[in-house]
Amino acid sequence: MTAVWNCSSPEWPNCPGFCPLTADPGNGASVRNPPENHCSSHDLIVIGGGPAGIFAAGFAALNGARVLLLEKNRRCGAKLLITGKGRCNVTHDEDDPRHFAEAFGRNGRALLTALYAFGPRDVVDFFRQRGLDLKTERGGRVFPARGGAVDVQQVLDRFLRDCGVELRTGCEVRHLQVEGGRISGVVTGRGISRAARYLVATGGLSYPETGCTGDGYAWAEACGHRLVKPEAALMPIRLAEDWTGEWCRLNLKNIRIAALLDGSPFDERFGEAFFTRTGIGGPIILDMSSAIREALTKGKVSLEVDFKPAVSDELFDKRLQRELADHANRDFRNALGKLLPRDMIPRFILLSGIDPGKKCHSVTRTERRGLLELFKRLPLRVTGHEGLKKAIVTSGGVSLKDVDMRSLRSKKIENLYFAGEMLDIDGPTGGFNLQVCWSTGYLAGISAARVDSPNPPAISGFGCRYG
Repeated sequence: MTAVWNCSSPEWPNCPGFCPLTADPGNGASVRNPPENHCSSHDLIVIGGGPAGIFAAGFAALNGARVLLLEKNRRCGAKLLITGKGRCNVTHDEDDPRHFAEAFGRNGRALLTALYAFGPRDVVDFFRQRGLDLKTERGGRVFPARGGAVDVQQVLDRFLRDCGVELRTGCEVRHLQVEGGRISGVVTGRGISRAARYLVATGGLSYPETGCTGDGYAWAEACGHRLVKPEAALMPIRLAEDWTGEWCRLNLKNIRIAALLDGSPFDERFGEAFFTRTGIGGPIILDMSSAIREALTKGKVSLEVDFKPAVSDELFDKRLQRELADHANRDFRNALGKLLPRDMIPRFILLSGIDPGKKCHSVTRTERRGLLELFKRLPLRVTGHEGLKKAIVTSGGVSLKDVDMRSLRSKKIENLYFAGEMLDIDGPTGGFNLQVCWSTGYLAGISAARVDSPNPPAISGFGCRYG
């Protein structure tokens, strides 16, 4: 049974493992003289109650560690509730860890130990064994078969209770104490908690209203770790066009979007997207957003949308000729019903420059070619991106050069571990980034729990279910 304490409660100073401050100025100042005779009742303190922190705490406890989990929100998993628009894209359907890792680019190989230890199939088994069936949808995205993020959160809450993790919510950590190359304590607003080992899984900077304010990055840097600059990733893009809100109810599937820097293409994706009141979002835009963010620092960025990517210009021109011929004696405004959703037609006609009352038999070849350009290469001007406020994940973080990726233990601080978005690893949309949280949380938690065992898990593939 999990012991749950709220740090704002008057009973909080009496909970196990608490060390009162010798002097609390009440202004966030460091405490220089904590009591030295404090004896911790915990083997591991995990900071951060997101997916990575929950997995780290739970699996460490299952491996015999006495674990304290500190979460500054009133409940664990706040950001999880907005994942996949509340549906929670739990993982991505890919059995081969090597193929999975390729989605993360240059840092993908560093994930292999964690993925072999706890991969996508293990995630599916974890939830199914706890009563939550999952299903695979288009593009390999894995969701709860029924329900959504709330159901995932409830499974994780039960997991912590069943594992015997001590949980303290409403507990904001101020900083880590370092003595002699080791973490000696965690300083909160009400005191100091101590353990033999410490694990930071506080997430990134995206969606700060969920509690993701980048605290862990500052602690890591203060402890001597190098940081790759944390920046927004997987975020919607802002456009100069003021009419995008007219199409915001539409989810556009099977389209192709190219991104151009000063007129030269630098990225192209096929899939789903949707317009917003300020621009454009959706899976393919999210996956292009980091490249667009970087390109904006170099010049003018634009997009070209192909609404009919399966058809060549020549074939689509013939299709337009047929539609115009079939509506020869009707107004042009009535000719696009088979080619576009109804809500898109008025704006498309405006963009074409063709008089909506013009008879279709009077549409010129030049006008038809201009219409074809809109279908195949609709131009959009990029003005920026939505930033960390709406980014799904944060790119950058603790440099992997400062972390032993076989165990996720710090190379700078011998009793410190990292998991989840703290690390300089980010991937595409579709369940990849949440899988990193499950995998690294599992590996870090197991490693921290077994560090004193005769055979600590410093090899690839312990617990591996893959061939």
